[in-house]
Amino acid sequence: MPAPSGPLTFARYAFPPNSHGYCGPGDSGAYFEYGVTGDASGLRAMSRRFEGAWPYLELIAQANHLGDPLDDRVVRAYWVGNRLLERVSMNQIGRNIEDRFRAQVGSAFPRLADSVLAGAVPHHSFAVFCVYPWTGLLGDGSVSDHALHVLDRCRIRSGTVVALQPDEAIVRSRPLTWDGRSLSLGPAVLETARRSIEGDGITEPLMVGDRVTLHWEWVCDKISAPEEAVLHAYTRRHLAIVNAGRPIAVL
Repeated sequence: MPAPSGPLTFARYAFPPNSHGYCGPGDSGAYFEYGVTGDASGLRAMSRRFEGAWPYLELIAQANHLGDPLDDRVVRAYWVGNRLLERVSMNQIGRNIEDRFRAQVGSAFPRLADSVLAGAVPHHSFAVFCVYPWTGLLGDGSVSDHALHVLDRCRIRSGTVVALQPDEAIVRSRPLTWDGRSLSLGPAVLETARRSIEGDGITEPLMVGDRVTLHWEWVCDKISAPEEAVLHAYTRRHLAIVNAGRPIAVL
């Protein structure tokens, strides 16, 4: 596998929901194959078709005077988090969400705008917790259980590899919990995550003890302890915004 690059990093995080048909191009198999072979041009072409994530990449790149939305620093800012996010001004974020969402959400837009005023940044956890409709479905019963499951799988979460199996890794991670009033991270549990398909994968080779990120049922990437701390910080920031006022938009 070639050295990590922005397009490949993006694919590592974007393929899991794409494989479920939630976002991006229709041919998830081709997208995965481009990642396996390291076809940068194919990855670039298909990455532009992720209509949810791509505008955030453009926003981060523009705010940081970077010409390529698939610059690896930009991609990592969106999925994991880094200091590029803090260089995106409140006005830039506000204009971005107004252009994208005001017409769609109508009277709910002020609640979404409030999240920006409360300190939201263009991180994937902002999209999951503050923009997507699932937090609005939290309450009691089976609908709430399903919403919590989707929120937990859709966010980028971290964990530690404790065992390896063919095409899978056993990872210790903290699930998202809902106590009827607020979202938080619960005690660590073990989960089984995919890392390849019949030996072919787009993630770096793993070892027991590696810190990793996960999206849906897939391992995405190996990360350092500082990167994990940054991911947790942005996750907690947007959870706090939601828990304080649940400023969600029904999209």
